[in-house]
Amino acid sequence: MAKIIVVMPAFNAAETLVSTYGRIPTGSADEVILVDDASRDATVAVASQLPIHTIVHPHNVGYGGNQKTCYMEALRRGAAVVVMVHPDGQYDPRFLPEIVKPILDGRADVVLGSRMMSREAALRGGMPRWKFVSNIGLTTVENLVFGLRLSEYHTGYRAFSRRFLEQVPFLRNSNDFVFDTQILAQAVAFGFTIAEIPVTTRYMPEASSVNFPVSVIYGTKTLWTVLKYWLDRIGVVRSRLFRR
Repeated sequence: MAKIIVVMPAFNAAETLVSTYGRIPTGSADEVILVDDASRDATVAVASQLPIHTIVHPHNVGYGGNQKTCYMEALRRGAAVVVMVHPDGQYDPRFLPEIVKPILDGRADVVLGSRMMSREAALRGGMPRWKFVSNIGLTTVENLVFGLRLSEYHTGYRAFSRRFLEQVPFLRNSNDFVFDTQILAQAVAFGFTIAEIPVTTRYMPEASSVNFPVSVIYGTKTLWTVLKYWLDRIGVVRSRLFRR
């Protein structure tokens, strides 16, 4: 059987970790790994009470840097499929069997849990309208450049095959939030298939959320990543992100 490992990139998730872990469907994952990015709360203490493998960063390295540790550790522990679940409870872990299925069936190497396949549901789940509008705008640009028709690129609910993580140079990516855009641009550049499933989300005070100024920076870096991809594709400026 293919080994499925859930990875949780954690930062100050003490209040939501237990409830998020409890919503992972029984038998849907072989192992859970939590990487704590130097939280200032009791995340590590809470994690120690759960049957999960915990790694603690001595210094905060950022969301992208946290993911790098997550994926490397999952590969080291023999994962065939790696699913990122945010421990803040915003993305519902109960979709885990659905998000791994396209990979297990051999239909995709990357699967995104999309909030935007039902835009009405995204708004009903509490997605701020400015995030809703910016998501649509960025996704429109990305679809035009990447030649795809995805409903969104900016979900934090993702599944990757081992083959994908072994072949894509994700360790070269940024340590901040734009890591998420870069790894999908790499998926396109290296010819991997991306699939989507619809998911629901909950926006709540205790869940982590990127504020407006950080989102503006993220959006700018996303557009820069898309431009770098395009320049690389047409042979004008080569980028290490898209070289094996």
